[in-house]
Order: sequence, then structure tokens, then C-alpha cells
Amino acid sequence: MRVPYDQLKAEFERVLMSLGISFDIAQKCATVFADNSRDGVQSHGLNRFPVFVQYIKEGLVNPHAMPTLTGSLGALEQWDGNLGPGMLNAGFCMERALLLAANNGIGCIALKNTNHWMRGGTYGLQAAEAGYIGLCFTNTTANMPPWGGTEPRLGNNPLVIAIPKAGGHVVLDMAMSQFSFGKLGQYQNDQKPLPVAGGYDHDGNLTTDATAIKQSRRALPIGFWKGSGLSIVLDLLATVLSGGNSTASISQSGKKETGVSQVFIAIKTDAEKNAELINEIITYTKSGETIEGQEILYPGENMLRTRKQNLTQGVWVDNEAWDKLLSL
Repeated sequence: MRVPYDQLKAEFERVLMSLGISFDIAQKCATVFADNSRDGVQSHGLNRFPVFVQYIKEGLVNPHAMPTLTGSLGALEQWDGNLGPGMLNAGFCMERALLLAANNGIGCIALKNTNHWMRGGTYGLQAAEAGYIGLCFTNTTANMPPWGGTEPRLGNNPLVIAIPKAGGHVVLDMAMSQFSFGKLGQYQNDQKPLPVAGGYDHDGNLTTDATAIKQSRRALPIGFWKGSGLSIVLDLLATVLSGGNSTASISQSGKKETGVSQVFIAIKTDAEKNAELINEIITYTKSGETIEGQEILYPGENMLRTRKQNLTQGVWVDNEAWDKLLSL
């Protein structure tokens, strides 16, 4: 079914304020969840919202906490998220990175003790909208085995790279697993097979069954050993730069996924001057012959189409997830 964007956002605000959260904070959090659903990222929009609410009730997310500065090294700053809402901490840190980049050409914020940022692309878009290149990444709890292993020891550690572009920014937002666990949950709820193998079942066979992958906890790294290596490096960078928790310490704490480490980088650029170069690359990429029934898209292009459709026709929501929201 489809629901008007404003109605969806208002329901998120209602639930959050019923938990004693101020309107200002509730509105900022609700906007992130509503925008994620608007852009077609249901796994970190409506579908994820009940988990966020539960984390607040359990005290894993402190909705009133604010980040605090713990260290400064010129264009690099270190902050403590104090277990506040991950999306608010992330938005704050990218804004700080933009301010540093305005003065230094580049700005880097390393954040510890924060929570799930929902859709990482949100903060890449934040940089691109300001005319800056944005990079950010986070570690997670262990939910993917390293290449050659059978037990989860790596996080899917999403990586975001955004480049400002007139008419629609280029935004790469990807997990280190072939499918993020949020996306696996979405396919599981829809009772649909994955388009390609996304992990292993209990018998060690590659499978397109999202349920089997979640049960075995053996998601497939992107690029096999390459994704495994990239996951380790991103965890190392986020942990070392922030002085925060690693995937190992998060996973061994016995708690749910909380207290993660993240990095936000903004790079000053002349988007107008670079427009010709960017268009040349994208035009050449799209000029190749396509597989029948498929289309070549740059990262973020399909999101813009989905956004336009959802704002015009109403945001598509899962009936069961919508009913659950109304009951909260």
C-alpha cells in the first residue's frame, strides 16, 4: 500500500514523542526514517523503526545524549557519541567534517560510542548537497565470516562515497556483504529469493534463500576474499581513528549492536568545474551495450526515480509494517 510522506513522518514523530522525546529530536529522527522509506530503503526506514524504538526502551539508545569532543588534530577531530541516536550523531559529525573541509580542504571526524546510523547514504548525500565529496563508513557487530572461515568474525561495515552532480548526485552506499542484513530481512519478509547467491546455508551451499543465510549467519562477502579484506581494513580504520570499539569488542560484549565506531570525511571540490568530467565518465559508462531487459545506472540514479514516484504516488509501505507502526 502507499501512504503520503507527511503522514508517514507524522506517525514516526507521534511514537517517538510518546516515549518522552522532545519534538525537535523526534522530528529529526522521524525525517531520517521517512526519507529512507521515501527513497526505497525500507530496510532502514519503516521496517527498522520498531527496532529503534525497542533500543530506546532498553536503554541502548539515549535519545537525549549529545556528542562530545574528545580530541583534535587539525583537520581530524575525535568525538564520543555517548550512545545517542545514531542518525543524529552521524548528521552532526558530517556537518563538522564539512566545516573543517571549508577551512582545510578536507575534514575528518572519527566517532566512537554511537549507534546504528540507519542508511549511510544519508550522510553522503548531506555532503553532496553542500557541494562536497563525502566518504563515511562504520563497523558493526560480527555478522559475516572472513574468507576461508565459517563463523561470523567480520561486520558488513557499510561504505559510502558521494560525489556532487547536477541533476542527481552519485551516491555509492554498500555493505561488505553481498546483501546487507536489512536487505536480507526485506527479501525474507517478502518471501522472495535473492536475485543472486547471497551466502551459505547450514550445509555450506551457496543459496538465494535469505532465511537460510540469516540462520547460518554466513553472509557472502562482496568479491569473496576482496570484500573480506576490505571489511577488516574499514574496521581497523574506524576503531583506530576513533579510539572506540572494534567489531570484535562489540560482538563479544554480549549486548545487541551498540557502541559502534564511525568515520566521516568531507572533501572540498568545485562541483561546477568538475561537471564536464563527471558527465563524460557517466555518459561513457552508459554507452555500452546492455543485457536484454536491463539498464546501466550510476550509483544513486535509481534512488532518485524511486523518490520521485513515492512523493507523487505516496510512499510504498509493507501492510504489516504499517499496521505495526500504528499500534505503537
